Amino acid sequence: MDVMALIGIGLLTGVTTVLFGFGGGFVAVPVVVWADAALGADAMRVATATSALVMVVNAGFATAVTPRRVLAALRGSGALLLLLAAGAAAGALATRLAPPALARWAFIAYIILTIVDLLLRPGFLRPRTQVDRRTQVDRRTQVDPRTQAGPRTQVEAPADAPRPLPAAVGAPVGAVAAFLGVGGSVLTVPAMRRAGHTMHVATALANPLTLAIALPAALISLGGYALPASADAQAHLVGLVDPGAAAALLLGALPVIAILRRRPPRIPDRLYAWSYIGLLSVVAVAMLPTG
Repeated sequence: MDVMALIGIGLLTGVTTVLFGFGGGFVAVPVVVWADAALGADAMRVATATSALVMVVNAGFATAVTPRRVLAALRGSGALLLLLAAGAAAGALATRLAPPALARWAFIAYIILTIVDLLLRPGFLRPRTQVDRRTQVDRRTQVDPRTQAGPRTQVEAPADAPRPLPAAVGAPVGAVAAFLGVGGSVLTVPAMRRAGHTMHVATALANPLTLAIALPAALISLGGYALPASADAQAHLVGLVDPGAAAALLLGALPVIAILRRRPPRIPDRLYAWSYIGLLSVVAVAMLPTG
């Protein structure tokens, strides 16, 4: 796969970073598997490692340009972020030890299970009532028997606010995300959606959570590690990372992230949720072996 093709696909990773909070992982993994097909089964290890580096930059940049009022929803989530990072470090180490075919089939299986869960379990396509400053008002009128008029009393019961993600999910989410090279958005976006956030907010918050996962995974992947492949095949790698593929993907992604964060598209919430499921379906098909 040539550089121009990688840059073009990088444009797509920029779109998925902003619209779906993916940070590039779901797009980068199958692309790098194709680009480094010469590595054989080890291409999946390189893909997950390269994906982690791409996600660090994409998610970090997307977080930096996200409005502070949106990021305020993560206030008090320090323990969650630390556990995400710890789990990610364990997941990245596990990637080095696991058979390459296991990571690939686990990637496919997880996406398929996620799609089934989103379609069948309530809360994603049909979330609980979103908080939009609406209140339930019980109007009770007290009538003076002499004037047949009286003061009105309004009792307001505020709707439930979106719930934060529990810190306990941090370690397992981080480990699974880093092992598969997906950044965590496919785990955190549905969870935040079911906690009461709109798709726009859930996907925006996925970027700082992805950054917490991708950073330790990328650092571990950049460390000294030699694949059991020919010297020619691994000469272009730094640790397990393909820096050329990562640079081309980022060259396409970063301008798109900057533009879409300034002018986000207006997408109806339900269509947004269906689009999320559709993209997961495309990625699952793309990862299936072709020969």
